[in-house]
Amino acid sequence: MSACLDIRHLSAVLPNGQRVLRSVSLSVQPGEVRALVGESGAGKTMIGKAVLGVLPKSVRIVEGEMLIEGEDLGRLDAKARRTLIGARTALIPQDPLTALNPSRRIGSQMTDRLVRILGWSGERADTRIRQLLDEVHIRDPERVLKCYPHELSGGMRQRVLIAAAFAAEPRLIVADEPTTALDVTVQKQILRLIAQLQRDHGTAILFVTHDLGVVAKISQRVSVLYAGKVVEEADTADLFADPKHPYTRALMAATPRYTDPLASLKPVDESVLAGLAAEIVAADQAWRASHG
Repeated sequence: MSACLDIRHLSAVLPNGQRVLRSVSLSVQPGEVRALVGESGAGKTMIGKAVLGVLPKSVRIVEGEMLIEGEDLGRLDAKARRTLIGARTALIPQDPLTALNPSRRIGSQMTDRLVRILGWSGERADTRIRQLLDEVHIRDPERVLKCYPHELSGGMRQRVLIAAAFAAEPRLIVADEPTTALDVTVQKQILRLIAQLQRDHGTAILFVTHDLGVVAKISQRVSVLYAGKVVEEADTADLFADPKHPYTRALMAATPRYTDPLASLKPVDESVLAGLAAEIVAADQAWRASHG
């Protein structure tokens, strides 16, 4: 069985030639939750945008392949690529406060993708979104579908976005830090909800986060990124039991412990960052030499 997502040696650059993704390779198997973890600016969201075909115009892919269920996106024309991505992938965005169009009702926004992109009838789409609103535990879905986004709380909006992502039964969902803008209590509810829907639907998820606590709760495998480079990859349990890379160990040491709330935070040691910087410089020099 083909991987839902297979990224092979993907590199992307800015107009000045600076690499923002550095020979990234990873795969997401059917039904797997794969976490991408790292500091802000590590390249986590950039990978998700590359998969969804929404990279900024200033970022150009110069090397590598991305395959969705064995189909190489790079070999498709723009229309076929959009059709494939639209049919087989979906996004749970980071900020529910800005992800929805404030001038349109929830119902029309949820059915748009099903009707316009996937060609569903209006009746089928309406039935499906009502089913999903029930699955995400939204009471009185008829009222919610008639609401504008500002009439719902942040948690309710995120539930709407989760329902919309699962509605068309995509093979792969990119979840881009979907709890970052929510308070701690709502974060826990949303994570539990995503995990339950993932199990029920068997959907693969590429879960972007900077929170190692979230990684431990939701993922089976994890890739640790720094400056657009995967520095370590492992099963989640193995990573937490025995991290191999100094940067991974430093990230874990910097994570606050609920069992010791008064303990001082430990920033990532400068020697670790210096070692990483040297790795990145050497890798970039070798890459430029091999690419002329």
